[in-house]
Amino acid sequence: MVWNRERARMVATADDHRVTPAELFFDLVFVYAITQVTALMAAAPSPFRVVGAMVVLALLWWCWCSFAWLGNVVRADSGALFGVLVTVMAVVLIVSLAVPEVFSHAPGGLPAPLLFVLCYGAVRVLHLASYWISSPGDAALRATLRRTALMSVLPPLALLLIGSAHSGRVQLLLWLGAVVVDYGGIYVNGSSGWRVNSPGHFAERHGLIVIIALGESIVAMGVGVSGFPLTVAVLGASAAGLLLSAGLWRLYFRQLGEAAEHRLTGLDGDERTRFASDVYTFLHLPLVAGVVLCALGMKKVLQQVADTGHYGLAEPLHGVVAWSLTGGVGVYLLGAAAIVRRTSGRRPTALATGGVCCLAAGPLVGLVPALVALAVLATVTAGLVRLHGRRNERAERLEQAGPSEGAVGVQPTAETA
Repeated sequence: MVWNRERARMVATADDHRVTPAELFFDLVFVYAITQVTALMAAAPSPFRVVGAMVVLALLWWCWCSFAWLGNVVRADSGALFGVLVTVMAVVLIVSLAVPEVFSHAPGGLPAPLLFVLCYGAVRVLHLASYWISSPGDAALRATLRRTALMSVLPPLALLLIGSAHSGRVQLLLWLGAVVVDYGGIYVNGSSGWRVNSPGHFAERHGLIVIIALGESIVAMGVGVSGFPLTVAVLGASAAGLLLSAGLWRLYFRQLGEAAEHRLTGLDGDERTRFASDVYTFLHLPLVAGVVLCALGMKKVLQQVADTGHYGLAEPLHGVVAWSLTGGVGVYLLGAAAIVRRTSGRRPTALATGGVCCLAAGPLVGLVPALVALAVLATVTAGLVRLHGRRNERAERLEQAGPSEGAVGVQPTAETA
């Protein structure tokens, strides 16, 4: 019995803790979940479906974030928590299976909206219970967990349950309200009680989820051409889509991620927790949402280019799909700009301007061939990322040189050197 209790106990992490294989295994169900969100939009593209898919994504994001925080204070490969993770994986898999029917339940099976809500609630309860068990002597954390349950779990879950009994706009509005209450409750609840033991682990976990989202954009292109013959146009569109994904990857992993991790490492206590909440929990969601939106547009571009029987190469994208191609990149760029601002205090003018322009470019996408729109977007995104990188490097050099040299622009003298 002593051996079993030892195997089952939760093990606290150290400040040098890194991502474990158990957490990579846990992420596999979220790969499928994000794919299902794209499928939800692609099945019947409309503004209603896009907003609904973003609501579903926000709920799934909360499920993932909850255990990213927990895995930072307790080892995910320890006996008790690993068992919880496998249980959550099974529940999230059910959630993912329900996603395509969550706003249009097909007759003859279990009610998908209700199933989605019940499983989502189970994940949130398992998270709170695991946190409670993991820190028996932490009074501040337990007080925070009680507030979280009362402010950010029970009220949203009630709205989700009520919404699952309705359909159409009523369901969407109730679920959107649940997301607002949930996220607002966590933000108002503050940083007291939560912990970030290992900044390296926390940053790495969120980098991995960005990789998962970018992987979905590539998978979406493959799904778009599935069943169609390969042509020169298909290869060109695939290359343009890959270039676009590479640009978004470069922006995050070469320009955002390292700076954010460095800032997180330099903080401690509630300041570290608040920074982690702002930059990773809240501001990484626009990055993931932007990639998922863009993946919808990329999928439709590849489908139109490949399906020569129904579309010509001069055919543009239409409606909300046209907006999602550039709008997704716009959401990503604005999220990146907010991360830069929160991390360094600098004004990322190139990213912010590019993000606003991409959000407004939907009507233009509907005027040019889909392949041309994708190629231009990939080129512009690469240029914006490069421009931001150069300005960021220049700002860093000026900061290292000192305020007097940066302001006046003169060479340092021997005395100042």
